[in-house]
Amino acid sequence: MTNYIIDPSHSTLGFTVRHAGIGKTRGSFEEFSGSISVADESTPAGASAAATINAASVNTGNGDRDNHLRSADFFEVEKFPEWTFTSTSTSGSRDEFVLSGDLTIHGVTKKVDIDVTFEGTATDPFGNERAAFEGSTNISRKDFGLTWNKAQAAGGVLVGDKIAITLEIEATKEA
Repeated sequence: MTNYIIDPSHSTLGFTVRHAGIGKTRGSFEEFSGSISVADESTPAGASAAATINAASVNTGNGDRDNHLRSADFFEVEKFPEWTFTSTSTSGSRDEFVLSGDLTIHGVTKKVDIDVTFEGTATDPFGNERAAFEGSTNISRKDFGLTWNKAQAAGGVLVGDKIAITLEIEATKEA
């Protein structure tokens, strides 16, 4: 078994949501941690991953919006400070696979499938072995009890339901 620790300073956990039915708002989480274990580097079978996200670390580039997301209208970070992901299975090839698992947001756990691409390994100038992965999935925010919205005068709502999640993960092999 090869174990890796996610390097948050070289990783991104981002999201995109429709705004006002016409545009998109993007954001990320600045504080997260996690681990990846690989049983056999030639296949994803037996691989696992776990991550913890600090919900209050949301960053959309707009302080007022970020504070609203942290409030009881959305993430309710005082009550639900952490979100978690724990994988339950993998399928596919070494280079492209589906990582299935339990995602907990706002105290609600749902099964999600993350499409993952293995980007390879490299040794950095300090002798650390690194592995990189990119992933994406879509979730319904309503499935996690995140239902706040405002009706638009011209029809539709302010915040879309579908959230596109993107991962760019670089991890360091444990010694």
